[in-house]
Amino acid sequence: MPRDNKTPLIQKIAKQAHVTFRGLKSATNGDNKVVTDKLHHLISLVTSVRAADLKIAPRKSAASSGATGLRSPPPVTYMHICETEVFSMGVFLLGTGASIPLHDHPGMNGMLKVLYGKVNVRCFDKLEDNPSEKTTPAHFSPRLDPLQMSSVWRATLRSMVEYSEDSGPCLLTPARDNLHQIDAVDGPAAFLDILAPPYNPDGGRDCHYYRVLQTVMEEGTDATGNRQQQGETESEEAAWLLEIPQPEDFWCGGEPYPGPAVSV
Repeated sequence: MPRDNKTPLIQKIAKQAHVTFRGLKSATNGDNKVVTDKLHHLISLVTSVRAADLKIAPRKSAASSGATGLRSPPPVTYMHICETEVFSMGVFLLGTGASIPLHDHPGMNGMLKVLYGKVNVRCFDKLEDNPSEKTTPAHFSPRLDPLQMSSVWRATLRSMVEYSEDSGPCLLTPARDNLHQIDAVDGPAAFLDILAPPYNPDGGRDCHYYRVLQTVMEEGTDATGNRQQQGETESEEAAWLLEIPQPEDFWCGGEPYPGPAVSV
């Protein structure tokens, strides 16, 4: 037992993530309780992690340099920690005012745990694969090109929650809260990100981006801005999403991970 106490927390998280998500395939064979117990253990470990455990120092708001001719730094950077066929784990760092656009995680489970700062997470779920003419609004604002209608998805806004380092992790599954947008609140923020299995375009798990549409009857209103949630409070609201290319104002840079080495 003393030997385990010397194991870095992030190594314990990686080991438990591997055990937990490797077991998901067996859940269909009657092992649901075992998998649930493993998931609860992983959530407990992830809840306790802090920036200091990964040797990451909270960053201050960057002042404008006023320099010209230089490309702005990426709004978001990523520290890769580890990746296997079962899961991937890393840290996203968001600058002041930065946002990770609405995107999906096809067939994936995930955990997001804030290390410092605060983030607001809006979670959506698609409701059907092919909206029919009866369920699709006749007009959106701004008006869509007819060819774009095949990329429109009926969805539900599941929740909008603000997370800090004192919050538990935000969870997603293939069927619940699978699409989300992440916005830094009141300054820089960073969060640990675990995805299982990892993104893999060749395996049908590519990342797709979306934009929330507004119907003509909703024009001039903020359909989601007044639905702030506290804690675990949720509110479901109908929405329409348009699949779009990666937004031009969003890109993600990379930087070295300074924390304890992880092996799985």
